[in-house]
Amino acid sequence: MNKSIEFNSKYINFKEEILSIIKNFSTSNGQTIKDHRNNIKKFSLEQIQINVKSFGVPNFFNSIVYAFFRLSKANRSYNYAMKLLNLGINTPVPICYYEVKKNGLLTSSFYVSEQLDFDFAISEVINNVNYPDRINILNDFVGFTLKLHENGINFLDHSPGNTLVKLNNSRPIFYLVDLNRMKFEEMNFKMRIMNFRRLTNDKEVIRIISREYAILSNRSEEEVFKLMMYYSNQFLSRRSIRKKIKKFFS
Repeated sequence: MNKSIEFNSKYINFKEEILSIIKNFSTSNGQTIKDHRNNIKKFSLEQIQINVKSFGVPNFFNSIVYAFFRLSKANRSYNYAMKLLNLGINTPVPICYYEVKKNGLLTSSFYVSEQLDFDFAISEVINNVNYPDRINILNDFVGFTLKLHENGINFLDHSPGNTLVKLNNSRPIFYLVDLNRMKFEEMNFKMRIMNFRRLTNDKEVIRIISREYAILSNRSEEEVFKLMMYYSNQFLSRRSIRKKIKKFFS
């Protein structure tokens, strides 16, 4: 059995305690935040609170992929978080990743980050027409997304639940989470607009965010709106087809 770990040097004093939590994760007394395909628990240490994310056990095929062709989700989450912070993009501070391989195949992996006490997710603003200061928050979110694009960050899971918001003197500060699907590449105009497709197909919301993106990127408002609507509807249509196929074979 082979174990790999990379640890943020700023948290080295917590290493043994965190490793103990990871090794006893299934029986640990942390507060469960999410228990689905991946399991996330919150733990209180002496001076900090941490989130430990246990990624689901990969099937045999994916175990081979992670063994020879692709870094684990835990590895990517940790290193992408480090890269985001270096680029000036907020994300919960990465502490470590830990993975176990047996006979060369990935059997388990964990990503640990510092707990972020946020005020709301951007999904709450998108889905609530009466959300306080909604338009200004959405406009600021568009500016944040443009900053991602200008820095060559193609966040492939740019969905409403993956941007958390913390208020600082009523000003929204945005944090990315669930980082394992990301590319660092130059993004052309169509790629940038396509990056909004997972957020919503609500025409009113798309009108708001497309208007702001057009202003910030010096593009035609109608051009941005039509393209954003097209990619959003295309995404939902394809997702609906995938669900029907999956249901048919289940």
